[in-house]
Amino acid sequence: MASSSHNNPDDFDQYFDEYVDQHFDRTFENLVIAYGGQEEEKPERKKRVHIERNREAGHIRLWNDYFSETPTYPGNLFRRHFRMNKPLFMHIVERLSNEVQFFRQKKDGLGRLGLSAFQKCTATIRVLAYGTAADAVDE
Repeated sequence: MASSSHNNPDDFDQYFDEYVDQHFDRTFENLVIAYGGQEEEKPERKKRVHIERNREAGHIRLWNDYFSETPTYPGNLFRRHFRMNKPLFMHIVERLSNEVQFFRQKKDGLGRLGLSAFQKCTATIRVLAYGTAADAVDE
């Protein structure tokens, strides 16, 4: 049997491996050239519309209406609105703002102050007193 060096299985395997490696290298280089300079695009963040709610003015109005030295509404109207006397309400506000993180006034992402402890407690107590939905109380 005459044996030729072209028919050797080891030679074929080596030739095939080199061919596949060259093809892979060319394809990889073409992909790098085509897409290498492109970075993954980040989706553009949708800007949110800011609605001014005048939280500070709401706190001042609430304070002047019920808690100042000369309130707009007398104590009997406070009791009718909140179904408790003012000292009890003040005690509840103090305890909640000291012990529950939610009732503390915090800054938002832009550094503006959020609702005050009085505003949060007023809304919460009115919801509980009247049995209304949370979004029905606009403080």
